[in-house]
Amino acid sequence: MLAASYTRTGPAAEVLSVTEMAAPVAGPGEVLVRVHASGINPADVKRRGGWRGMGMDHKLIIPHTDGAGEIIGVGAGVDLARIGERVWMWNAQGGYGEAGRAFGTAAEFIAIASHQAVRLADALSFADGANLGVPAMTAYRAVFADGPVTGQTIFVNGAAGAVGHFAVQMAVAGGARVIGTVSTPEAAVHVRQAGAFATIDRKREDVSARILELTEGQGVDRIVEVDFGANLELDAAALKRNGTVASYSSSSNPTPMLPYYAFAAKGANLRFIQGFLIPEDQRLAGERMIAELADAGRLKVAIGATFPLEDIAKAHERVERGGLGNVVVLIGGAQ
Repeated sequence: MLAASYTRTGPAAEVLSVTEMAAPVAGPGEVLVRVHASGINPADVKRRGGWRGMGMDHKLIIPHTDGAGEIIGVGAGVDLARIGERVWMWNAQGGYGEAGRAFGTAAEFIAIASHQAVRLADALSFADGANLGVPAMTAYRAVFADGPVTGQTIFVNGAAGAVGHFAVQMAVAGGARVIGTVSTPEAAVHVRQAGAFATIDRKREDVSARILELTEGQGVDRIVEVDFGANLELDAAALKRNGTVASYSSSSNPTPMLPYYAFAAKGANLRFIQGFLIPEDQRLAGERMIAELADAGRLKVAIGATFPLEDIAKAHERVERGGLGNVVVLIGGAQ
């Protein structure tokens, strides 16, 4: 099979290569998937780049945690009826702080535990499915980790991002009204189309003042936070009493100094979301919601760019540059 890989961390163009390798075989409890699309998350780029001193947990790594494809074989103990099933995959490499698997989804085939290959809704393409494992499931956890959100006001900071865009859609589907921050007019349209009732231009507006205006001075029930360290003061100001900040990243400042009393004065709840460590009951509930929304035509996956496998380095560089929409590597001409 063709697969992308790296044997040392560093810049994408210097360490990533595409070569022929032996195809895997499904072991007990596993399925063999012909991969049609491989999603790239910031975590994949950080791992490949050696972010914050990350080293190599394996001599050779096939990158990417998320992907989608078709089951073409099963191992012992797996129902033969799964052969031919369209699926999306999660945690193909494992999370931070653990060695995980060496072989991710940036290859023509992958052998993976059967429960990590989830039925892909007919309404979604393989490219769509390659963005569900981390972005969509992280969004689900951030929105619903503490129960239903019906009637709540939720502030999604970074609403046009991969996780944020899913969070807006899921919160709206759950009966909440959503406010989202954006940085461009294009992003504002993108977020409003996802269901937000209001967007705030973080570059041109006083975000906390605007939130208080929109909530009649009460603040929001829940904040889905893209960068905890950068937005501590904003979150404390925008939060309603006894509200919750659900943060899934703090990339700009991995060791933030917490303004304790600003949060304590609100009786705030702080929840840290790790998309690689979603509890099983929450994961299954998230999988159901994804399928239900997709089947109802209410789940839009924003894809900003696609690349063939041989251009995987360019795909990683696109993620590093940023931009609207998810980045997907298409394998075998799939869509």
